[in-house]
Amino acid sequence: MSELARDEPIGELELVHAFTGPMPTGVSVSHTGRIFVNFPQWGDDPPATVVELRDGQEVPFPDEAWNSPSGKDDAGAFVSVQSIVVDPADRLWVLDTGSPMFEPTEPGGPKLVRVDLDTDSVAQVITFDPSVALETTYLNDVRFDLRRGEAGVAYITDSADSGPNGIIVVDLATGESWRRLHDHPSTKALQPPDLRMVVEGREFLERDEDGGTSPVTMGADGIAISADGARLFYCPLASRRWYSVATDALTDRSVPDDEVSATVVDEGDKGSAGDGMETDDAGRLYVTDGEHNAVHRRLPDGSWETVLHDDRLLWPDTMSVAADGHLYVTANQLYRQSKYQGGQDVRRKPYELFRTAIDAGPVRLR
Repeated sequence: MSELARDEPIGELELVHAFTGPMPTGVSVSHTGRIFVNFPQWGDDPPATVVELRDGQEVPFPDEAWNSPSGKDDAGAFVSVQSIVVDPADRLWVLDTGSPMFEPTEPGGPKLVRVDLDTDSVAQVITFDPSVALETTYLNDVRFDLRRGEAGVAYITDSADSGPNGIIVVDLATGESWRRLHDHPSTKALQPPDLRMVVEGREFLERDEDGGTSPVTMGADGIAISADGARLFYCPLASRRWYSVATDALTDRSVPDDEVSATVVDEGDKGSAGDGMETDDAGRLYVTDGEHNAVHRRLPDGSWETVLHDDRLLWPDTMSVAADGHLYVTANQLYRQSKYQGGQDVRRKPYELFRTAIDAGPVRLR
């Protein structure tokens, strides 16, 4: 009897690290090849929310003190980190939600922290005014353009699942920040019947122990910047569409909000719901596909191709393009958490960090 037909993988996955403890979300690779990973406080009680992978070990970074907060308002320690990103100057920025278990934020908790990798020490802490990081805010991901202003700017997605979404812009020289596209339709999650997400053959919903369901409502999540820095790309987690906005409009505080909104472009259907976005220096955009265990890539001519499709990519989450010519991606089984499975945690360890060769490097705007 011949072998039965089955789903065939696309691309080559190389296992970089297997996580046997808490589930990771973010990953970033320094210019010299150092790998950093974070674990948000989502109920796994990670001993450290930011680590460096050293010789196969997960080492608290920059140290244990910075991973030991005194409370949700601790501006001198990481509370619950969702994303870490190495910037074009080879410095690690830590995006702290200040929102363990998606709880309301308190001033001092939500912050952007710079760690200089030549000394492995914290060099800058940027906190947010409550009018920028709202009680409902969930700081999700960040990208940088160091050419703007005196020291560059950061762009952050607010993926709040119970409040306004938007993009937060940060002046890295002054620490000032402001909201753009506040509650704009492009930043909002879609809900049934407009979107029916299906993962592992089952509708992706929040499910309580009594059988009740509610839609997943995480908004603006994935974020990436074009190779020339002119457009910022973003997508809600609960959506198959992706958008772009002019960075000149985002950064110029004299531009009214309606004029910023006028620069938004609906870039179309990316084929799946998912939360990861990244770009490379060849002008290509990458998106994670949580519904089909895949990563897709949009080429400069507007066409799409599948880079990876593999049944081991159980919710590809965050991507990082590294100087070694590889795309790194975490796979964390996000939808198998108890909040989506009727109170039963059906995740199966280990979680994984993979990479695949892409013959391109990261976008470095400096």
